[in-house]
Amino acid sequence: MAPNPAPHLIWNVDEMPTDLRSPILIAAFEGWNDAGEASSTAARYVRDHFEAEHVATIDAEDFFDFTVARPNVCIDDNDARQIVWPSTGIYVARIPGSNHDLVCAIGHEPQLRWRTFVDHLAITAEAFGASMVCTLGALLTDVPHSRPTQVYGGTDDEELALRLDLSPSTYEGPTGIVGVLAAGLRDRGVTTASFWASVPAYVSNLPSPKAALALVERLSHLLEVDVPRIGLEIEAASYECQVTELVAEDDGTMEYVEQLEADFDEETAEDPDSLVAEVEDFLRNQPGT
Repeated sequence: MAPNPAPHLIWNVDEMPTDLRSPILIAAFEGWNDAGEASSTAARYVRDHFEAEHVATIDAEDFFDFTVARPNVCIDDNDARQIVWPSTGIYVARIPGSNHDLVCAIGHEPQLRWRTFVDHLAITAEAFGASMVCTLGALLTDVPHSRPTQVYGGTDDEELALRLDLSPSTYEGPTGIVGVLAAGLRDRGVTTASFWASVPAYVSNLPSPKAALALVERLSHLLEVDVPRIGLEIEAASYECQVTELVAEDDGTMEYVEQLEADFDEETAEDPDSLVAEVEDFLRNQPGT
């Protein structure tokens, strides 16, 4: 008997969906590439909007150092204590009015056996016949919270780059699971794209629904369907007001933000190369790289 190529991929359904239309797999991971929880929030928002079904889990046992990504204890509906492990969930949804259906992979960035982990995600994409895999990220950078969120989009696919105004990646240096996943999928002939949202570094501890909203807007274009965003828009407006109040409490921070606003406003057009440089510096300067 041939060995199981994905022994840690645990199916939650008796039959895997086989009638998906040119599905796009969206992948987001909590951790260093999820500033302000923006990428994971965006992926969950799209997943929940389309009522995606949880069809599989990539088991955590071989991919996580549990002294780094610790499991959580929770109380279930029967008042029993349960352990929730930092696994990766696979979700599937059909999208009315689109040429694409949706597969979501959402979890924590693993600490161990990245190549095996990528193999499992690649096998998942192949099992669903995914036409494309799009990874999401968010990084802390010198941008003001009171201006539109910048999103960098990249791909090595020329046709997709033209359709969505994306750039080919020229980055060289340390990478995370998002970069390793993209490379592993490209080697298998799968089209890949990535979106990175910028989050103000001076409010690094706050979740950023504004950055998540910007990522959802880009995903709407990718999926070729309008994703209603009123919930995120309300949260983003509240976030901006909250940060403005926090900034006003400290004169030094307020001057810093005013300078960021002035620098932002002086740009006559969005310069994607500047955000690309921020992404590259962010990757190179991660602890342990």
